[in-house]
Parts: sequence; C-alpha cells; structure tokens
Amino acid sequence: MTEAVIRKKEGMASVKDMPVLQDGPPPGGFAPVRFARRIPNKGPSAMAIFLATFGAFSWGMYQVGKGNKIRRALKEEKYAARRAILPMLQAEEDERFVKEWKKYLEEEARIMKDVPGWKVGENVYHSGRWMPPATGELRPDIW
Repeated sequence: MTEAVIRKKEGMASVKDMPVLQDGPPPGGFAPVRFARRIPNKGPSAMAIFLATFGAFSWGMYQVGKGNKIRRALKEEKYAARRAILPMLQAEEDERFVKEWKKYLEEEARIMKDVPGWKVGENVYHSGRWMPPATGELRPDIW
C-alpha cells in the first residue's frame, strides 16, 4: 500500500507535513495477559486422599483384629487338647520310667554284687531329695 492510500493524501509529501499516526490498542483494549502460574486441578483433593488412606488403614486393622481372634481361639483349642491329654501321657511316661528304673536297678545289682556294703538304688549324693533323670533314658550306655 502506498502512503497516499494510508494517509489519504495524494502525492508525496514531506514527512514533516504528514500527520502523526500513532499505533494504539484496538477498540475495547487488549486481552489480559496471563502471567500467573495456574496448575490445573487434576485428581482427588488432599481430604479425599486422607479419608481413603484412613479407611484402608481402618479396614486393615479390623482384618488384623479378626485374624488375631481366630488365631487366639485356635491356640486355646490346642492348649486345651494338650491339657486334656497330659494326664494320659504322664501316666505312660511314668510306666515307662518304672520299667527302665527296674532294669537299671537289676543291672546295678548285677554289676555291684561283689562290692561289700553296696546298697542297690541308694543315692550316692545323700542330698535327701529324689530327682528323676533329666533325659528320657536312664543309662543309655548299658542297653
């Protein structure tokens, strides 16, 4: 485009004679410039995350409590069964011990028959207390 069309003057004119045409904003002004940092709100809020976490934790603790009750009941049942069978097991062990003790005394009498003044079955420690052997066998080297 020529100057004549833009400034509505015919022919060439001196720059000094030309009217000043200054650029300006459009009618109504420019649109506002976005300068703030606006992060879009995506995902659940902090309260929603907290409530979901609290709910999951509560449900987990409830499940742990239920498991503990079941485990406690099974343990009590096992102990009750052991308490019920204990007298029978003790009687069987006592019977076995008496048989072994008699064998032990017979073997001691056979081995010590030539020792004068030896009393079969007498405790050599003279503590006054009778203690059964700590192991299941009386004399494993004899048998």
